[in-house]
Amino acid sequence: MQLAQFNIARMRWPLDDPRMDGFSTRLDELNALADSSPGFVWRLEDADGVATSYRPYDEMTLINLSVWTSVEDLKAFTYRSTHGEPFRARREWFEPMDAPHLVLWWVDDGVRPTVADGMDRLRRLTDDGPSEQAFTFAGASRFTR
Repeated sequence: MQLAQFNIARMRWPLDDPRMDGFSTRLDELNALADSSPGFVWRLEDADGVATSYRPYDEMTLINLSVWTSVEDLKAFTYRSTHGEPFRARREWFEPMDAPHLVLWWVDDGVRPTVADGMDRLRRLTDDGPSEQAFTFAGASRFTR
């Protein structure tokens, strides 16, 4: 089993607005860091090698979808790598979210979840709370593979 993660973030301004430069100019760097991080398996990419063209909710909401070998590897990338710096500064570019914005779930090795899968898992987490089908970092230890 491998860990799928899906998250959303609502931008304060359009991605090409200069106020988003602190985020948008680092996308290639951060994606390359993810690609080379221990435990990384796969991430959703568009033709530009990022996922910013995927806007299933609305034009201001970005998504991210990836697969990792473990919760620990994803957590290390998210919080303890260079990714942690822009992650901690996210409120400069993104609005605070009132509902869950990150969901995790287990997939069989080799499975590449779809955007629709991620949206469904996030809806499940929002509507029903944490479960084996949709959980967060905080509850991950309860839902081991």
